[in-house]
Amino acid sequence: MRLIAANWKMHKTVKETEEYIREFLKFVEHPESREILLCPPFTSLYVAGKLLEGSGVKLGAQNCYYEKQGAFTGEVSLPMLKEVGCEYVIIGHSERRYLFGENDELINKKLIACLEEGIRPILCVGEKLEDRETGMTFKVVETQVRLALSGLEEHTDGVDIAYEPVWAIGTGIPAMPEDAVSVHGFIKQLLNDINPKNKGKTRVLYGGSVKPENAGEYMKHSEIDGLLVGGASLNPETFAKIVYSF
Repeated sequence: MRLIAANWKMHKTVKETEEYIREFLKFVEHPESREILLCPPFTSLYVAGKLLEGSGVKLGAQNCYYEKQGAFTGEVSLPMLKEVGCEYVIIGHSERRYLFGENDELINKKLIACLEEGIRPILCVGEKLEDRETGMTFKVVETQVRLALSGLEEHTDGVDIAYEPVWAIGTGIPAMPEDAVSVHGFIKQLLNDINPKNKGKTRVLYGGSVKPENAGEYMKHSEIDGLLVGGASLNPETFAKIVYSF
């Protein structure tokens, strides 16, 4: 089933989350034909989980730490996320990589912890503008995928991947659908090389300036298994239009 995920980033208070979900559920009363995922900030996860119970809309977190507990001030563990109803967690988003210095080794540890805890990770990969301009897109993406999945080659069916070109995130300049399709096809072939038994079991999503006007153009391609939506997911009606754009 294709996955449409909302990454709210650092937006919405608990009260705003309640208002959003009550409104959003009016637009998605029958979500069975696709998987819908909301990823609010940590402070809103508990109330979001309660409001989404029985709706068919899934709950996810935007980040996690790989240890279950301990002296890690400011971090949130996977058992904590699981208890409030999270079934997914976004790992390695470019903002975590480039604003907060997360490296491939840390991302790999988080993926391992997610699979051990039974929460499905969405691994984010993507190139910067200078990588694209110098023809390094495939090399950057391959390196990120291989390092993140190191030691998990037999478990790739438990992971989803989001291709998010860094230059397209929050800029209003999305990748052309044919360019996204090319990278998605490359990732799927790479996954098949890493684990031939996995073929087709890992969804590859597109993210980067997705909006109602272009979502359908991406989703008409079989190589694209879903969308990871940022700014356009902050309005419930707008996000619902993206959800039902295909």
